[in-house]
Amino acid sequence: MNIAYLKCSLCGAEYAADKVKYVCPDHRDSGLLDVIYDYDRITSHVSSAPISESRDFSIWRYWELLPIQNHDAIPPLRVGWTPLYRAPRLGKQLALKNLYLKDDGVNPTGSFKDRASAVVVAKAKELGVEIITTASSGNAGAALAGLSASAQLPAVVFVPHTAPEAKVAQLLIYGAHVFLVKGTYDEAFELCLASSKEFGWYSRNTGYNPYTTEGKKTASLEICEQLGMMKPGAHGGWVAPDRIFVSVGDGNIITGIWKGLRDLLALGWIEKLPKLMGVQAEGAAACYNAWKAGIEIVTPVEAHTIADSICVGLPRDGTRAVRAVRETGGAFVTVNDDEMLEAMRKLAREEAIFAEPAGATGYAGLVRAANQGIVDGDEEIVVVITGNGLKDVPSAVRAAGKATLIEPKLEAVPRI
Repeated sequence: MNIAYLKCSLCGAEYAADKVKYVCPDHRDSGLLDVIYDYDRITSHVSSAPISESRDFSIWRYWELLPIQNHDAIPPLRVGWTPLYRAPRLGKQLALKNLYLKDDGVNPTGSFKDRASAVVVAKAKELGVEIITTASSGNAGAALAGLSASAQLPAVVFVPHTAPEAKVAQLLIYGAHVFLVKGTYDEAFELCLASSKEFGWYSRNTGYNPYTTEGKKTASLEICEQLGMMKPGAHGGWVAPDRIFVSVGDGNIITGIWKGLRDLLALGWIEKLPKLMGVQAEGAAACYNAWKAGIEIVTPVEAHTIADSICVGLPRDGTRAVRAVRETGGAFVTVNDDEMLEAMRKLAREEAIFAEPAGATGYAGLVRAANQGIVDGDEEIVVVITGNGLKDVPSAVRAAGKATLIEPKLEAVPRI
């Protein structure tokens, strides 16, 4: 394993990987840890070219850049290597020459969160964990339930009682024990932490377990590798885009993407860091507010939006999310619920990608940024689609409208 140490994102304290399980001891539940690798050791025996020749079309093609030592701990469910599509029709509408869509809705449980759960479940198996748990607005729980079922590891999931029925059904069909919490995601998060400490369960909680970020970073590794495949002769075979747009709730996805890009830059496999563009719902814009104010401390808000996956009042990884945007020269953008619904329609009708509201939020943010003149038409831009539309069918119906009801007679069929 190529981990050198774990580093606190607040105070910079360093710890051996086997000495700390979750967060920096000096900051309780707020000192999130970065996994730091021995980059010299990696570059001495690994290069980007053999990875690009791999026939393992999953996140595990990046084995040398992941924090798992035991191959037998890997859950069998295949996660990652999701498609990167060129989007010429949407690009033309926005006057963008090089627009790409990274569709993570095709992961096995239908969301980006499968990446984190795959790595955390593998880590749990390495540690000999008996029960794993998480709090979730829906997708993280479904991902944990699916990957845990794949690895035959019991899972306990805490979700707010307002979670979409389809997401709760996913949790249950995979066999997870589900607690519907009469409260918000933030309250479910606190209850999950207390329960994991009380009963000795292994917590997958986002913005708490350091290995969720390592799973999520694989999306940026794939983006750079796949862009390189589309541009033969590029530096080292891998290419970083100019900007990446992604929806932001608790902040861990954009933090993970940033971590993967920094890993690649440290290895010399890419030449630059893309500008990271975080997109939040107007009704849940705690990270945006901190970025706009020029500070890192994220103040909680009372969250409300149709995009349940990013309906987060207190982003647990908010500080690092703000850093990811600021230190790459990017920006935060907010969008309203109507813009999300319109983005769902556009993605489906122009590029045939069916996204849930949070999954379409990144594209809604790009539309707003383009209209505000933030992006340049010549830039290479990737939008990450984080979740499948079947996760939230009522919102899809709102976006698409209803079908026409007719009598079973030919004359009832309207002329089109």
